Amino acid sequence: MRAFARRPAVVAALAAVLVALGAAGAPRAADPPLHLVLTPSQKPTDLIASGEEFGRALARLLDRPVRVTVASDYAAVVEALRNRTADLAWVHPAGYVLANREAKARIVAKNLWHGKATFTSRFYVRRDSGLTRVEELRGKTIAFVDPASTSGYVYPMVLLIRRGLVRNRDPKTFFREVVFAGSHDAGMRALLNGHVDALASFDMAREQYLKDPAERERIAWVAETEPIPEAGIAARDGLDPATFARVRAALLKLRGPEYAALLKRIYDIDGFEPAEDREYDPVRAAMDELGFRPR
Repeated sequence: MRAFARRPAVVAALAAVLVALGAAGAPRAADPPLHLVLTPSQKPTDLIASGEEFGRALARLLDRPVRVTVASDYAAVVEALRNRTADLAWVHPAGYVLANREAKARIVAKNLWHGKATFTSRFYVRRDSGLTRVEELRGKTIAFVDPASTSGYVYPMVLLIRRGLVRNRDPKTFFREVVFAGSHDAGMRALLNGHVDALASFDMAREQYLKDPAERERIAWVAETEPIPEAGIAARDGLDPATFARVRAALLKLRGPEYAALLKRIYDIDGFEPAEDREYDPVRAAMDELGFRPR
């Protein structure tokens, strides 16, 4: 009788254990992939290969899939955040300001680049041109990168405006011909091959894109802008706070020897550090000076 009396309790306990085991073993609903879109500041085919590798590394740290694509141009990055077709975007400084103004995007983490969190833009020329001052570029041909590029248009144009070299914010009032190369590496090649007389690009473009020392020696620069704060990865408006925090924490872990080669391949960076929106106020001021306005 005592054994019989205890059977309901034993059965109930066993059932509770089985339910618990079943719950622990049941797969939870999988999180949908996060979509990271990349700014096409260099050759897209190279960028997508390293970008997909970066996405896999980030996914491992997040324990969530990450899908990576390269935008067709700089403006498309902002559109992806505005339309919420992208959750994250690797942006340049002016791109972040536009995304914040137009799509309410928020900066997650900024790049560390060659040990620092700022860079500059330079006006490059061929050394054998004899050009030594930016004023001597009047009537010459120039390659900018993209109308929304920070170092490939915004800051170089502000320098020209402040020196009184262009009128009405129009580069054609100073240069004979203006082209947009679409990427920094394409612009550097155009200059090296004699297709343009000058190039506006970031301060390490020569070292990053010209691996042959003899080619590097052929390129000089004649003017440099004030420091520009590094950008990095921004999140779309509406991304839930927990995911935002997890992405930031994961990005801060992407540094050191394990990730050094990957980070160098994708945007030649060292890692990430936290960033706040107010750090981009100087970029906002430069864009306002150039006439950028939110839509």
